[in-house]
Amino acid sequence: MDMGLQGKKALVLASSQGLGKAVAAQLAAEGADVMLASRNEEKLMAVKEELLAAGGGGRVEFCVTDVTRKEDIEALIRKTGELFGQIDILVNNSGGPPSGTFESLTDEDWEHAFELNVLSYVRVIRGVLPYMKESGGHIVNIASTSVKQPIPGLILSNTFRTGVFGMAKTLSQELAPYGILINTVSPGRIGTDRIRDLDAARAEQNGISIEEVGEQFRKEIPLGRYGQPEEFAKAVVFLLSGANTYITGASLVVDGGMVRAL
Repeated sequence: MDMGLQGKKALVLASSQGLGKAVAAQLAAEGADVMLASRNEEKLMAVKEELLAAGGGGRVEFCVTDVTRKEDIEALIRKTGELFGQIDILVNNSGGPPSGTFESLTDEDWEHAFELNVLSYVRVIRGVLPYMKESGGHIVNIASTSVKQPIPGLILSNTFRTGVFGMAKTLSQELAPYGILINTVSPGRIGTDRIRDLDAARAEQNGISIEEVGEQFRKEIPLGRYGQPEEFAKAVVFLLSGANTYITGASLVVDGGMVRAL
């Protein structure tokens, strides 16, 4: 299948590692020009070199960005526009908020999670709209399975990831006249540093080993294993590609069948 990504201009947030890096790599492999963004310059440089060495054929650039800072997002959009001349694809992504219960979290925890997981998405979408309104575009917001089924101990994620999906569903209607498709993709237990950290926290809380935590989760996953970042990235890239011409406002869960909710 021709994905229609050759020469497309893509901006991928939180792309120095994990799911963001996997999506950026898949886009680059399909011939897209990719702008990487995260707070860690050293990691961004390494990812850029890795993607270029893989030989997808497109350009790979990066911009050091703290997505909780409005001025950093504005600089990122400006640099992407200057280097690429266009933004056809946006992957909104950010680190997950900390675990905790309602009574254990402070106002500062709530405010930071809002800035990280909601307001950053709002600002980046606002920034790319002038480019996409001219010729259409594809947006994917990476969220969490908490948009379908709340996760114990992750009240911040349960609250704000659901809000991101609500925003995307609304925007799918507002942006459709411009040919802009926007979808939400939610990872389950994908083998990233974030999941390893959550497993470690659960292990400490329950007084068991990380291996036991992993085994418990694998029993809940019909496919019997954690997913790989590359598997998640393929689903995202399909929604971002020219092969997707009619899916918008959708919420896709990539979790090996773990979530039981409809």
